[in-house]
Amino acid sequence: MIDSTHYFDWAATAPADSEILREALAFSLEHWGNPSSIHEAGTDARAALESCRSDAAEVLGVPAGSVFFTSGGTESDHIPLLSVLTRPQKGSVLLSQIEHPANREMAKSLASCGWKVIEVKSDKNGIVTPEAVINSLRDDSAFVSVMAVNNETGAVQPLYEIADALAEQGRQGRKPFFHVDCVQAAGKIELDLAHKGIDSAAFSAHKIRGPRGIGLLYAAKSFTPFLRGGGQEKGIRSGTENLFGAKAFSLALERYYIRKDKPESLVRFETQRNWTREFIRGLMEIKGARILPYAREDESNEKLYSPWVVQAAFPGIPGQVMERALSADGFYISTGSACSSGSHARPILDGLGISAAEKEGAVRFSFGSETSQKAMAALLEEVKSVAGKFLG
Repeated sequence: MIDSTHYFDWAATAPADSEILREALAFSLEHWGNPSSIHEAGTDARAALESCRSDAAEVLGVPAGSVFFTSGGTESDHIPLLSVLTRPQKGSVLLSQIEHPANREMAKSLASCGWKVIEVKSDKNGIVTPEAVINSLRDDSAFVSVMAVNNETGAVQPLYEIADALAEQGRQGRKPFFHVDCVQAAGKIELDLAHKGIDSAAFSAHKIRGPRGIGLLYAAKSFTPFLRGGGQEKGIRSGTENLFGAKAFSLALERYYIRKDKPESLVRFETQRNWTREFIRGLMEIKGARILPYAREDESNEKLYSPWVVQAAFPGIPGQVMERALSADGFYISTGSACSSGSHARPILDGLGISAAEKEGAVRFSFGSETSQKAMAALLEEVKSVAGKFLG
């Protein structure tokens, strides 16, 4: 087995919690029926599924009826976005410049169907401001998507201010549907899904130590889905339900979601912030190294960013070279989103206005619940060693 001690690519996927997987497997073996069947095996599975939904909703602080299980974060992003295709009149949708490819690429399909796709620019700090969103709105804007935490820069977006601004805009006309991609936020920062104005949010279990292939969609209000089928999940997401995944996801949320009624989760967050602050200080000692966005080099701005993700550039060392050099010694990082690792386009970095050399030398370090201070210190020394070989 690969040693995960020096694994620093948690933003791509988190090592699964074996206890959670074992408990979820036993649960699904016990409740093996199809939840849509009306015989006893089916009704037993239905009750088991609803218990998972209630458990997940309780952790998220939302009504159970607003929680829907999906196949992952991508589908949880697609379901609300594609719902605009059920509207009789075409209009516009707004997506932030920092969106995950799950939204960014699907928006291209909407454009081919006649919808106007408007990109909302981030500022040089990687933040999408409420003003930028409001200034991009048109009278026919039906949908707005802004992710909670960017998967490359760690920039935390002002979701609640954006929701409030859209709500105020709605008082003057029709409020567009507001969707939030929370895939990199769950278990990493505090979230208030019940904040008025957030209409839907996407989650993925494998980012918080659950299994791959199971996601969750929070929907505060009803909408008409574009894709139809057998009507499972109240018609929002048809297809036979994944009871193993639902149980595992609810357990992962209970164990790893950050919330005020779980003080140890808040302590772990603050501990990670302290460790990351020291890690960034160490990176900045390397000749030519820059932290991206630049604003993160100023510690007074650290609350603008998730302590679980750090992006740095080492001009003169291509990112893939750094990644491979570290991997050869058992340290695992990435050059950006695993979902677009085959692409040379870096739209998120483009928005920061950084140089071509810094883009080429950019890498991402991401941390998780099992990351230790000792491991981060070892990573820093290894990065310094690799940089020293190339930069002198």
